[in-house]
Amino acid sequence: MKIQIINGPNLNLLDKREPDHYGTASFDDYLPILKEHFTDIQIDYYQSNIEGMIIDKIQEVGFSYDGIVINGGGYTHTSVSIADALRIVTAPAIEVHISNILAREEYRHISFIANACRGSIMGFGLDSYRLAIEALRVINKELM
Repeated sequence: MKIQIINGPNLNLLDKREPDHYGTASFDDYLPILKEHFTDIQIDYYQSNIEGMIIDKIQEVGFSYDGIVINGGGYTHTSVSIADALRIVTAPAIEVHISNILAREEYRHISFIANACRGSIMGFGLDSYRLAIEALRVINKELM
């Protein structure tokens, strides 16, 4: 099984921004822990602050990988194009947010990508990514 994690803008600075919402660990600190937990799954990671590059990555892996875990960052609330890319590809996607976006500023309550995903996981810190991979594991068993 192959899973692509895609993180959007500013998630490269997790250990530096708003620790009340995002904690103090970087994603680079968390990724080895995640890979150690899922030794039977190939987990690839990509982060970009550029919308078009995120779309390119979705298109690159979306027909050959078994799933996409996507945290669109700020593009969650603005990008029709990322949502369209997720709809086009065959890999199921799970939307992830480290914080509970529904308990934050009102503009964060709307996700343009949610309806292009099989589900959304939010509010469990970095563990949201583990939960998303668990969900993709179940989804892929259903597809077999």
